[in-house]
Amino acid sequence: MARLSTLVTAICVAYAGATRTFTSTSSWGLVENIPRGGADASYSSLCEDVKSSIVDQASKEIEEMRKTIVDEGAAIESFGSKSDTICNQALEAFAKAAPDASDATAASTYDKKLQELEAALDAPLQVLYLRQLALLREKALEVYRSASRVSETSDYEAMLQSDSQFSAAAEDSTRDGSDWDYSADRSNLQSIMNDIASSRKKLMDVQMKSSEKQSTAMAFLQQQQQMIQQLQMQLYGQSSPWNLGMAYRIPDTNFNVQGSYQQGRGNVQLSCVPDEYAPMLGANGFTNGVGPGNLGLSLNLSV
Repeated sequence: MARLSTLVTAICVAYAGATRTFTSTSSWGLVENIPRGGADASYSSLCEDVKSSIVDQASKEIEEMRKTIVDEGAAIESFGSKSDTICNQALEAFAKAAPDASDATAASTYDKKLQELEAALDAPLQVLYLRQLALLREKALEVYRSASRVSETSDYEAMLQSDSQFSAAAEDSTRDGSDWDYSADRSNLQSIMNDIASSRKKLMDVQMKSSEKQSTAMAFLQQQQQMIQQLQMQLYGQSSPWNLGMAYRIPDTNFNVQGSYQQGRGNVQLSCVPDEYAPMLGANGFTNGVGPGNLGLSLNLSV
């Protein structure tokens, strides 16, 4: 009887130990409730597929804008608001198509993909924004050149007009709430206009100095001419106001007699000049004597 009691006690102890061992195994089974990494990777992959699809759709609209700005060289009106529309529509489409986030890890993945989507669209749009600013800057320079050249507007007023036009167009091309900035392009525009105004001022100064030199030279020549005339009057007396010139070609010859009377002095010159039109006028020309065909007279009276 004592042996039977000992055996029952040993069985109870063994059963108790076996129960503790099973409880320990049951407590290890709680690890199965912890989320595994594979579930998060699957959610990220789904979000990536949705993002890629939306980027492909938005890229078609961006390509049309690129053709207008880059290929055609034309600025797009309200470029900033149109860029905002493309980005906002893409974000709304992602919010509708992306799977719901079931935990904090999935929510973090969702926010990350949303930021990546906006960055993927903002980057090419910002490149087009910079190209648009270059077009607006060139247009503002054309306005400045024409305003300062055609009208009587001063360079300062022309600069203000061009700078105001560029600032308004650049502001219209900038996305709201983005890091797009046109201050560098505006400073570049102002620097170019200042250089043009400085060069134009230097050119005007050179022209004015050249004109002053020419005026001084002309005044000096007139003064010298007056002195020469005074010396002639002292040497030859009062010159006659009559100036007379005469030319006569001797018929059937190549001799030409020229005479002139100017400032009280006479001059006679005999030259041998072939008559190229003699064969066309016949054997004796228009006349055998003195006439309008071989006599030329000029008279000049200085008062």
